[in-house]
Amino acid sequence: MSMAQANRRENPSSGPYATAADFEQIFMQDMSGLYLLSFLLAGSRDGAEKCFVSGITESVRGYRVFVEWARSWARRTIILSAIRLFEPRRSSGSGKPDPATARTIDKLPLGSQMEVSAILELPPFERFVFVMSALERYSDHECSILLGCAPREVTAARTRALRQLGRLMMLREDESDAEYENAGAHQSLAPSIELTIARYFIASTGNGILSHDAPLWP
Repeated sequence: MSMAQANRRENPSSGPYATAADFEQIFMQDMSGLYLLSFLLAGSRDGAEKCFVSGITESVRGYRVFVEWARSWARRTIILSAIRLFEPRRSSGSGKPDPATARTIDKLPLGSQMEVSAILELPPFERFVFVMSALERYSDHECSILLGCAPREVTAARTRALRQLGRLMMLREDESDAEYENAGAHQSLAPSIELTIARYFIASTGNGILSHDAPLWP
């Protein structure tokens, strides 16, 4: 059944709980933001497409979710789908982006390409922890439950992620390694990285980070 048929069959937001049509509408309106979440978690274009489609499938299964929580639930299904598909605790290192992934990065605004590239270079577990905790604002406790690990592992992984991101960002801006080793510079770096990336990572809005003339996917 097409999305238009679903919308005719069910009136979105006609009751307290979100309908399949509501979720289909959310995935259409917020496609750029939800796909970017999939892309950052999966680490590749092919993986992001699988994650995005799985998120849609899970969202429309008929769970009793209040309408006002529907957008948060859609993002959560993306995260849960990514964890199930890619098992980040069991996965190892990220390699050089394949051509399709590189082309996807090139479609991002120039100001965010470096940040996204740096996130994709994180090992899978560190990348998931960073996206979930720093960008999606999940607590360490919630991250530990979803990822199947102790909270201290989440804290340690986020620290490693911030250190690697800081090193990559500073190297790419041609700043010296000596400046990175400076304790004061390092302590001030973590929040600046987080805020810079978050500026482009639009959560729970339909605007996304991309121009409608240059969609990230397909």
